[in-house]
Amino acid sequence: MTGDPYNNQPIGVFDSGVGGLTVLKAIRDALPNENLVYLGDTARLPYGTKSPASIERYATQAAAKLQEQGIKLLVVACNTASAVALDALRETMAPIPVVGVVEPGATAAVAAHAGGRHLVLATEATVRLGAYSKAIAERDPDAEVREQACEMLVALAEEGWSGGNIARAIVRRYLEEANGHDPDTIILGCTHFPLLKDTIQAVADDHVILVDSASTTADVVRAALAAQGTSRDSGSPGSLRLLATDGATRFARVGGQFLGRSLSYSDVELVDL
Repeated sequence: MTGDPYNNQPIGVFDSGVGGLTVLKAIRDALPNENLVYLGDTARLPYGTKSPASIERYATQAAAKLQEQGIKLLVVACNTASAVALDALRETMAPIPVVGVVEPGATAAVAAHAGGRHLVLATEATVRLGAYSKAIAERDPDAEVREQACEMLVALAEEGWSGGNIARAIVRRYLEEANGHDPDTIILGCTHFPLLKDTIQAVADDHVILVDSASTTADVVRAALAAQGTSRDSGSPGSLRLLATDGATRFARVGGQFLGRSLSYSDVELVDL
């Protein structure tokens, strides 16, 4: 399918807010020639405290908006939406491939320490559904998994308070609540949490391996495109569009931290779902 115009269609990525930009950045680093369009549903964040019915409805609407952009593959860069709505999205988006972040994260954790003890730091909804426990058990029945809801870490990441005494104290409190588990890995089960990676690593025991699903998700995206023959065959860098449902100025200010470069409100297009 080399030269097929369909290959130039963008990869769509969505999250409830800006956290999924960590996944987008990993995809862009791995596949620099691909066109990308990102949607942050900032008017209705966070998804992590919503009911499963609301999360599925919001995720379906976000996916439909990206489908209007002519995407060739959808990445659900939200652990909560991946845990709740992935099957529904795969059904409604078919034949467009849909990639979530929970399955790649589970794969990375098992690869890091087979038969190990895994601590998942995530949102309330992801923990309530036991998404990582199920995904890891499918890959490694001998593994032990504990999931810990850490809603305050989302706020820390968005405020840019990723280091310092306050961040360390809050991370330490969450890890103490999981006391006795003595994990071999800590899985960053929310796309906001990579911004706190250094703080989490500093508070955790030295032997603990931190697992971030972003790079593994990028590998899954590359493989899916290759399997379908829809990789963009071009020597030019791919384009990037940023869409949000509210607050372009805040999206740019906070999102720049996640994307690793400065953004202006004019870089963000506001859309309705």
